[in-house]
Amino acid sequence: LVSVPACCSARYSLALLACFGFFLLYALRVNLSVALVDMVEPNTSLAKNVTSNVCPEHSSTINVPRNTTGEKYSWDADTQGWILGSFFYGYIITQIPGGYLASKIGGKLLLGFGIFGTSVFTLLTPLAANLGVGYLIAVRALEGLGEGVTFPAMHSMWSSWAPPLERSKLLSISYAGAQLGTVVSLPLSGLICYYMNWVYVFYIFGALGVLWWFFWMFMVSDTPETHRSISHAEREYILSSLKDQLSTQKSVPWRPMLESLPLWAIVVAHFSYNWTFYTLLTLLPTYMKEILRFDAQENGFLSALPYFGCWLCIILSGQIADYLREKQNFSTVCVRKCFTLIGMIGPAVFLVAAGFIGCNYALAVAFVTISTTLGGFCTSGYSINHLDIAPSYAGILLGITNSFATIPGMVGPVIAKNLTHNNTVGEWQMVFYIAASINLFGAIFFALFASGEVQDWAVSGYHLHRN
Repeated sequence: LVSVPACCSARYSLALLACFGFFLLYALRVNLSVALVDMVEPNTSLAKNVTSNVCPEHSSTINVPRNTTGEKYSWDADTQGWILGSFFYGYIITQIPGGYLASKIGGKLLLGFGIFGTSVFTLLTPLAANLGVGYLIAVRALEGLGEGVTFPAMHSMWSSWAPPLERSKLLSISYAGAQLGTVVSLPLSGLICYYMNWVYVFYIFGALGVLWWFFWMFMVSDTPETHRSISHAEREYILSSLKDQLSTQKSVPWRPMLESLPLWAIVVAHFSYNWTFYTLLTLLPTYMKEILRFDAQENGFLSALPYFGCWLCIILSGQIADYLREKQNFSTVCVRKCFTLIGMIGPAVFLVAAGFIGCNYALAVAFVTISTTLGGFCTSGYSINHLDIAPSYAGILLGITNSFATIPGMVGPVIAKNLTHNNTVGEWQMVFYIAASINLFGAIFFALFASGEVQDWAVSGYHLHRN
């Protein structure tokens, strides 16, 4: 197999376009966390803190003329928890159908329309908020429905596009867009709220999503065979590298799939990782504001820092993982397990530490940043392990694991909000403890039961191919 250079190749173009797509998806997903701070009347969200051990105000804010034209709503903390969680109620429903549909109609249309739909509902968000909290929750749930198909659709496309030894690289580039979306949209949303009005947060990102959709529909195709401008050499390279890995059977082997222990290893790891990830994603702005007392402008940049670290880590670890497998002859399963252990135990340790340094802002930000950064190793760990054990059904497998992994998004923030009614440091330590212990469990379970081989049930006629 002669590998085909990466520069200007169809598979790397796909990775980059997908990267922008996931960038927008996450921008559309997290912008509400920032805007919400501005949408709520300041006195309704919290009884002022009377505990003695709370950090002093420490920002010498330059008085910028702050825009206050946006509507304000009187939603209490529990209502806000529901608004932030509602997204995941839609998101969980379309995971498995998304994986199944992608294997039938192809990932291109599914991913394209998933992001297009999410963008349209984002544009409708300010209108929905005006109509009432019920409408807002409904619109967010519908956004979740649209986003739910995207990861399974992408996994499904990579099962036909990614040569096995380039898997970590290609997938890490495309999925790293998600972190980058978080990095850019957290501070940017903060600035838009600050200088303009929170409604523009939804209008700007929504419009960008619609624009991306036109490029995607025009430039991408489901398989190398159907691509308009792919070189003959690249097409042959991709097809020959995958020939032993894909199944030709049309029906999905549901039963052996669901009885497969390596699949459950991914489920447990995915669930555990997301618990920490979503708890931080939805509540970090609140923690920074209420405990560490950063104002919104600083808050946006500091909330984004951890995800920037994570983005860098995903890209680098993807390169390292494939280097170890290709050049150093490390087995696939060894790489996946090691990367998952680093990516889950590391964050657990630093997350717990973050709860114990009192009002040392620099350390708090550093620990949360290191915690989230190390999590990036998981992308080349459990996160693409679906493609190792069953490339043909990768979309469906991701649908299954992501369904379980969405539960923390629904439950985590609600539990955290309930645990932190008085917003004391002790209450937040509890939140961090829970997240860390769940992470630890997931890492150990994955290390015990994961596999790097294509499973018997995943190839036609159940022949075992060792790679």
